[in-house]
Amino acid sequence: MKTNPFLLTDYYKVGHVFQYPAKTELVYSNLTPRSSRFKDIDEMVFFGMQYFVKEYLLNYFNENFFDQPREKIIREYKRRIGTSLGADLPTYEHIERLHDLGYLPIEIKALPEGSKVPMKVPCITIVNTKAEFYWVTNFLETLLSAIIWQPCTSATIAHAYRKLLNKYAVETGMPEEFVQWQGHDFSFRGMSSLETAILSGMGHLLSFTGTDTIPAIDALEQYYNADADKELIGGSVAATEHSVMCSGSKGGELETFHRLITEVYPNGIVSIVSDTWDLWKVCTEYLPALKATILQREGKVVIRPDSGDPVKIICGDPDAMGIAAQKGVVELLWDVFGGTTTAQGYKLLDPHIGAIYGDSINLDRAAQICDGLMEKGFATQVVFGIGSFTYQYNTRDTFGTAMKATYVVIDGEGREIFKNPITDDGTKKSATGLLNVQKENGRFVLYDQVSWEEEATSELKTVFKDGKILKEFTLAEIRATLAEEILETSSGSLV
Repeated sequence: MKTNPFLLTDYYKVGHVFQYPAKTELVYSNLTPRSSRFKDIDEMVFFGMQYFVKEYLLNYFNENFFDQPREKIIREYKRRIGTSLGADLPTYEHIERLHDLGYLPIEIKALPEGSKVPMKVPCITIVNTKAEFYWVTNFLETLLSAIIWQPCTSATIAHAYRKLLNKYAVETGMPEEFVQWQGHDFSFRGMSSLETAILSGMGHLLSFTGTDTIPAIDALEQYYNADADKELIGGSVAATEHSVMCSGSKGGELETFHRLITEVYPNGIVSIVSDTWDLWKVCTEYLPALKATILQREGKVVIRPDSGDPVKIICGDPDAMGIAAQKGVVELLWDVFGGTTTAQGYKLLDPHIGAIYGDSINLDRAAQICDGLMEKGFATQVVFGIGSFTYQYNTRDTFGTAMKATYVVIDGEGREIFKNPITDDGTKKSATGLLNVQKENGRFVLYDQVSWEEEATSELKTVFKDGKILKEFTLAEIRATLAEEILETSSGSLV
């Protein structure tokens, strides 16, 4: 939908221009993660600002506001407000004057993308640069909030997966190059919209290279200066679905497997969904029959269960009926194909065979699967398809991201303002006044109620001002920022 961007807001925003005190000249606001719903995550990965600036503050505002005839803009704006709020606004001159100006008179400062931001520490500040447009600062809250929370949230969760899988890889001796593919984005079809899938998919690719969300790669090239011809942005493998397996018929499933790995994909990696009818039959009858063929291929056949309890399917269920279900997929693959033992003493499957699980995976289940494999003496070698069960089951409140004003200037007088509801538990208490974020002992710390001179020394640096983008980050830079902590976590063993 293409519409006047000043209609991309909540209705209550359109009247705020008239509600500020007379002679308001400046409104200074910030975006801050206020609380975490994850007990083990107390920092949010900041990501998505550059997308917002390029896609909305530049492309969208120019195409749908500044480059449109003023008469058309005002006519459409008046019609929407007049027919829905039930009464015209006192005036529309503020919209007309902004259109005449030709750009957004605001300055946005932000932490470097990829930074890990503690709760209660702002990652963005916004202030108007021309006094008469004081109202623009917080008018942007709705649009900014709607766009920014998803990439930040997904990037944070993906980073948590990467830390988790790195930890287990070090402990069990998994090859370094495996981990960047071990978390694979399966979420596209389950996200709330195409844009949500792209924003989330980009966040995933900050920590991993495995993805099935193709447009996320395009977006990283378009908005984050990546180049797939020169760097690995993301990749995937050939894979089947149930319609393919069903079409070969239940009685012909073995032949379908054979045809896929000898004719369609005689080499390379191919992932085959294996629970269309009987997963345990696949593991105990079909794979032994195909053993010689699989071991002669140059590549890997990946078995993909797609239903049931992920932990029990992969690691086995001692209480299940039947030996196959008791052993689980990884042990059954070992029984057929064998493998080697890592330096840490854990079994590692032959490189011609592997497993992936991509249904209802979350951080807790991933950890349980890794623990379960270790208890059985196996390295943590399963690939996880991380889908919408991880990335869509979130809201803006997952990290409590909120934009609040903390400083205003009224008739030349600066006022430190804050929010601290008596009925709240302290979560919604805002900072006060001008803000300065510093990095101390590797962690960002907020100092509020500072002077303009102190505010200028903050780690929050100008990325957008008066219609122009002033600072850009590349995918490589953002990945490097996040990788620094991973290196520390895994004692330098993995990148």
